[in-house]
Amino acid sequence: MDVESIEKKYPLHWLVWNNSYEELQEKLKNEAIDLEQLDPRGRTPLMLAVRLSHSQSVKALLAAKCNANAECDGWSVVQEAVSSGDPEILTAILEVRDLQRHIQRVTHVPQLLQKLIEAPDFYIEMKWEFTSWVPLVSRFCPSDVYKVYKRGSNVRIDTTLLGFDYTTWQRGNRSYIFKGQSDSATMIEVNHDAHEVSIEQLKGIEGEITGIPPTRESVSARLNAPVTSNHIDMEKISFERNKSGIWGWRSEKSEDVNGYECKVYAASNVEFITRTRTEHLSESQARLRHSRTPLQNFLGIAEEECASHDASPSEPEPLLSVENYVAGKPVTADEYFSDIDLCGRDIGRPRKMSEKIQRFKATLWLSEEFPIKLQEQVLPILDLMSTMASPHVSKLKDFITMQLPSGFPIKVEIPLFNFLNACVTFGNVFALETPVEHVTNIQEKDRLSCVIDDRCFDIPTNYVNKGGDYRRQLTFEDEDDLLQYAIQQSLIETGSESEQVDIWEALKARRPVTPNNFADDDAQMQRVLQESLYEYLPTSNQTTTTPVDDDLALALQLSVQLSAQEQSQRQQELLREEEMFELALKLSLEEK
Repeated sequence: MDVESIEKKYPLHWLVWNNSYEELQEKLKNEAIDLEQLDPRGRTPLMLAVRLSHSQSVKALLAAKCNANAECDGWSVVQEAVSSGDPEILTAILEVRDLQRHIQRVTHVPQLLQKLIEAPDFYIEMKWEFTSWVPLVSRFCPSDVYKVYKRGSNVRIDTTLLGFDYTTWQRGNRSYIFKGQSDSATMIEVNHDAHEVSIEQLKGIEGEITGIPPTRESVSARLNAPVTSNHIDMEKISFERNKSGIWGWRSEKSEDVNGYECKVYAASNVEFITRTRTEHLSESQARLRHSRTPLQNFLGIAEEECASHDASPSEPEPLLSVENYVAGKPVTADEYFSDIDLCGRDIGRPRKMSEKIQRFKATLWLSEEFPIKLQEQVLPILDLMSTMASPHVSKLKDFITMQLPSGFPIKVEIPLFNFLNACVTFGNVFALETPVEHVTNIQEKDRLSCVIDDRCFDIPTNYVNKGGDYRRQLTFEDEDDLLQYAIQQSLIETGSESEQVDIWEALKARRPVTPNNFADDDAQMQRVLQESLYEYLPTSNQTTTTPVDDDLALALQLSVQLSAQEQSQRQQELLREEEMFELALKLSLEEK
């Protein structure tokens, strides 16, 4: 494709390609021009500017209100900005992206509440149980119960699990109350622990509002962490009714869940795909990321391809991993704007990317008798819960909005990350199993109705009003990559909130007495040597009758001491790097 054809067909892209930002600013004044046009590689003008690291063009496009939430090939504009390694570009993208999300939420929530007006009132509980196939991890995985009240266009959601802060699950007693009006809504966050409330009016945006720039620490944290994209490939999933009974006399399996008879289905070909990019990291940071503890090797979490086999949700198949470094001769404009295959080459900084595929078998329990409707009542609630910064709720919503067999999914078992599963169970409908304050029910001739008291949505009179601008609120819907990385590191490297676990503790199923961090096989062999010496060398707490050559014992002891000194120095260096890395990740999870 010649230059004239490119300029005519992709006017904004062509100006971005050449970083002609002044001409771009003039062109953007034309209201008829398509700001979100896709080029042959699926990129919008903004995505192209970020990929090429043309900061002036990026700012011009953001000023014209281009979509900062766009994606291409599974990577968002923010992720591409991080991969560019340019803090100026990342700061500009984050500020506009957060503002656009705020505006979208302000207009979207009232619409959701309006949809609920015609749906019957209800009360329901959603029990979340988190588990992991990783040894020693399930013991401190949390559980939570969302309590959902719906009356007209008012919704209240109670929760105790607020999020994850690197090595600890954040607990608290919170209520989120949504009150809908004809063209607006009120969102109230009630902190029952601190006796405080935050109130935000969600109504049409009037006049120009400005974004809130991200903190320098949060930008630095992103630039010093890998970029991770993980999703479930929905297209390959298929459902099959589970069977029960002896071979030859097998029948379709049914189970009782919370008093409802359910058909049990297995979802096969559930692939959890994790892609990680590190081209923006220094060599030392990349080495730190790729350093493997014996526990990781023991668990099979390694950068190599493994054979697949059948697996259950609690024991997934091994990771299929591919790592590549995309480079090659530069891509010309003629090549980029044509339909030819670039054979892995691309514009911008060469990608350093690894991909892991973990296969699970999810399970569904479906009931035809459940009194609540999925589309009319539950899905709008899941949308509201997503605004509360719940990425796991979004994964559940994506899963149950697939083309499922008939029935309400009372119980669903799905993967959240490649090592963490969630089992979600809907129960205590209309508070029939366990009484709940402000909830009653009326048995009519042919149906059971739920009655929710209006007092359920009142703000406690003795609570302090803290105001509210939720644009500053920590959210994980876009922090899923950092959350995934933080949880993975903490679960692999720690046995509790502060203690590290290696292969020896995993095998013995006990906590370590002192922190251990073995970065390579030599260190692991050193531990073997130490363990063996404990069997032969006397200590203050034990004696041995096993004869040991004095010279050999002395030589071995000196060897241990020298190796221990080397190991201690190496460990101190790693700890310093890890402390800086942990601080950066923690700051990124606390602030945008």
